[in-house]
Amino acid sequence: MNDTPQRQRRQIYGRRKGPKLSAHQDELRQTLLPALLLKLEQGADPRTYFSAPHRGEVDARSASGGDVSDVWLEVGYGGGEHLLWQAQHHPNIGLIGAEPYISGTAKLLSKLDRQPVSNIRLYEDDARDIIAALPDASIGRFFLLFPDPWPKTRHHKRRFLQMDLLDQLARVLKPGAELRFASDDAGYLAYALERLMAHPAFAWTAQGPSDWKTRPEGWPPTRYEAKELHGPPAFLRFLRTDRMAA
Repeated sequence: MNDTPQRQRRQIYGRRKGPKLSAHQDELRQTLLPALLLKLEQGADPRTYFSAPHRGEVDARSASGGDVSDVWLEVGYGGGEHLLWQAQHHPNIGLIGAEPYISGTAKLLSKLDRQPVSNIRLYEDDARDIIAALPDASIGRFFLLFPDPWPKTRHHKRRFLQMDLLDQLARVLKPGAELRFASDDAGYLAYALERLMAHPAFAWTAQGPSDWKTRPEGWPPTRYEAKELHGPPAFLRFLRTDRMAA
């Protein structure tokens, strides 16, 4: 009966457009972005997403070798600070970023214009499209950093971490893969912990308070995090276990 899933699917992100783009940002959307856009192929090994040539490949390929050994996914990369840092520090890893907010992508494109890398692919729509297209056990790490907390109770259904979404993430994450979640909103933090702790496919790595109160190594700050809008941030790390079939 669900023959129109796209119309019936609940929207989980906010606005797409922000301030008017500068002439340079608009030019980068026309010239640089098309070569970085993720072209989804149902069931395809996501490593193949990084094999197509694009601008800057000759210079950047020396760092990545032209191939990736694993693929990581970040949902809601904002201005792209974290996504770019991970790509620069892990040149053998392919980084897929999903972000519907056009101004956020424009900021990232400006960074990539100055610091080109070959191991980033971008998707300017619903991240659930990517997860649905991925084959089983194909992602080595997943990032959800400071997502919109949708604080009003009637909007909680728009939060990204729903139990059915965790089922889908459990399918695409490799055994032992890491799920990283960060928030400065106490309500969303409790909500996320409740669901992640209840899901049989995920195990919390924390041994004590410092494990979620202190920024882990290899986890750079984001521009949003610096604003400290709601309170001190918490950093959660969960591992994909073998307690649920992939």
